[in-house]
Amino acid sequence: MLPSKKVGEWKTHPELVRLKDLPSPPKELFYSGTWNPQLFHSCVAIVGSRRMTDYGCRVIEKIVPRFVFEKKTIVSGFMYGVDQYAHQVCIENGGKTIAVLGWGIKRELEGADRKLAQSIVSSGGLLLSEWEDQQATLWTFPVRNRIVAALCEDVVVIEAAVKSGSLITANIARKLKRKLWAVPGPITSRTSSGTNALINQGYARMWLGDEPTQVPIMKDPLLQLIQENELTANDLARKLGKPVSEIGAQLSLLTITGQLTERGGKYYVSEN
Repeated sequence: MLPSKKVGEWKTHPELVRLKDLPSPPKELFYSGTWNPQLFHSCVAIVGSRRMTDYGCRVIEKIVPRFVFEKKTIVSGFMYGVDQYAHQVCIENGGKTIAVLGWGIKRELEGADRKLAQSIVSSGGLLLSEWEDQQATLWTFPVRNRIVAALCEDVVVIEAAVKSGSLITANIARKLKRKLWAVPGPITSRTSSGTNALINQGYARMWLGDEPTQVPIMKDPLLQLIQENELTANDLARKLGKPVSEIGAQLSLLTITGQLTERGGKYYVSEN
C-alpha cells in the first residue's frame, strides 16, 4: 500500500475549483504522491474500453505524446485497457498523470497495478480517490467517472462500446460543458460503436489525429483514388501501401462523416 494523505478542505484549493461544477461534489479527497497544484492547471481526460484493441493502442500512442508536449496532465481511471495504457504512455513520454481510483486510496494493489501506481507517483503524478477504504463495487466506478470529467477541460473517448462506462463519463462531460471528443473507429468494431455513435448523434467532435477537423476531400489520397474507381479496403491498402486495419479505420471515419458510401464491400464518393 502506497502512503496516502487527505486533501483537507479541498474546496479551499483553487486548483480544484472545477469540482465545484458537480451537482454532488466529493465530500473528501485522498491522494498518494506529492501534491502539486500545477498538475491541475491544464488537464485532459483519456477514457475508453477495458477491451482495448490494437487500433486503440495506436491511437493512444499518437495523441498522448502530443498532450504531454503541450504540458497537459493526463487524467484517467486506472482500469486495465485504455485507462492504464494512457497512464503508461504518458509516463513513458515524460508526462504527468492523475489516476482517479474507483476504490479507497488505502486498498492494497498487487502485481502490474502496484507497479503502475508506483510509476505514476514516482514520475510526479497522483493517485486520487474520494474514499479512504472503500471496496471497489459496481457503483463506485460510475461515481468515480464524474471526478475524471470534472477535473478536465477536455474529455477524449477512445474505443467505447454502446453500453460502456466511458459513455457515462462522456455524458457527465456534456452536462458539465466540457469539450467532448471521440476517436472514430471501424464500423465493424464493437469497441468503436459507442464512440461512433457519439459523433453521429452530434454529442462529440471527431478527433482526427493532429487536427480535429474534417479531412478535405480533394487533399486526401484515399478519396482521390475512390473518385477515380470504386474500390474495396484491400484494393486501397494495396495501392496506398498501408495496413488494411489503418485503411479500414479511415474508411469508417469517412463513411460516418458522409463523404463515402459503402455498397457490397466497395466504397464510393457520396453525391452531394
